[in-house]
Amino acid sequence: MTIKKFQGKTREEAIAKAKAELGEGAVIMSEREIRPKGMFQSFKKPIIEVTAAMEEKEKRLDSGMALKNMQKMHETVNVAADEPIQIPPITGEPIDQNKAEQSAIEFLKRNAQLLKKEDLDERERIEEKLENLQNILEKQLAAAPKEVPIDQEFPKSDTKRKENLAFLKVLYETLIRNEVHEKYVNQIMNEFEKINWNGNSVDSILSNVYQKMILKFGQPRGIDLSGKKPKIIFFVGPTGVGKTTTVAKVASRLKVQQGKKVAFLTADTYRIAAAEQLRTYANILDTPMNIIYSVEDLKNGIEQMSAFDAILVDTAGFSHKNQDQKEDTKQLVQSVDNYNSEMYLVLSATTNYRDLMEIADVYKDISDYKIIFTKLDETTTYGNILNIKLYSQAEVSYVTNGQNVPDDIEIFNSQKMVKRLLGGS
Repeated sequence: MTIKKFQGKTREEAIAKAKAELGEGAVIMSEREIRPKGMFQSFKKPIIEVTAAMEEKEKRLDSGMALKNMQKMHETVNVAADEPIQIPPITGEPIDQNKAEQSAIEFLKRNAQLLKKEDLDERERIEEKLENLQNILEKQLAAAPKEVPIDQEFPKSDTKRKENLAFLKVLYETLIRNEVHEKYVNQIMNEFEKINWNGNSVDSILSNVYQKMILKFGQPRGIDLSGKKPKIIFFVGPTGVGKTTTVAKVASRLKVQQGKKVAFLTADTYRIAAAEQLRTYANILDTPMNIIYSVEDLKNGIEQMSAFDAILVDTAGFSHKNQDQKEDTKQLVQSVDNYNSEMYLVLSATTNYRDLMEIADVYKDISDYKIIFTKLDETTTYGNILNIKLYSQAEVSYVTNGQNVPDDIEIFNSQKMVKRLLGGS
């Protein structure tokens, strides 16, 4: 199989280039808009990039027998909206990324003969199903099915198969448009090889995808203050992601909603007025706040506030490339190993995935962490939340969607996020 990307000023121009090189039988698997970067970006128009595939002629397998074998491999998922989610341990060899990135496209291409003359009305109906995803899923979950039903026989006609294949293509494109990384989109598509996608209804496939993606996010949890007091909670992350405001929001939830005694420590002595910003929040919440400059100051501050349930430590933001500041933060976090402590990595949902991966690696060297994503109100694509969850294997605990304290923060809702990623409201 030949897979290539082509760019043009318009969708039609990009597709024309693909067919000119690969032939009229080329299948367009995905397309995306690439916006220009740099100082003069506002004067430049975006370009369209399409991914096209062309399969060499080869001996075809008995697709009916293959799909029946896949059906036997299907494992049902039992996930209701209010059930805790169990994540199986990760085992086995690392994923071959090159293989994973082609498998979904190959899966669609093997059945491409059904889509050569695409029915636009049918495609619109598939897309409408995605747009109304929330209503579909709520009805299914209200019925509390124990497992996704699997048809026992394949339909005699190709109608259902064609509709399902069109749905899979729309699903692939929807996830890519939401900036889910191709590696993870193809992992999701690979799972269709294990189910009877040919015999199921679109709604059943959609429910299956929904449940499996929830499993990938896991069961989110907020801060747990059980155990030894005080609990030391570090907030770390790059500059400009909103750590100090997030600290104030978390403190408000703990004190106002849960009635806990909280205190502040800040090690952010680099940013102008950072300490004063946190002191303002401390005065509003009527809670103590101290500035720390060293590990010794941190230990003294903890001793003074030992009667509190939680001590929230606001650290200085730094570039993930700044080794000196990284070591300073590492010393602070690791100096309290004898206390009940945990670390939250605060990330902006607007940061690109490559930078997020580097940031995740740098802070993993400091300590294990949970993740808080900020600025969800400043983006329309949420794929990086799934990307970094799967890349780091860290729990996503909270998300924020504005500057208002204490309102614009909530425990991460995996069901809501999956609906957004799949094109629902």
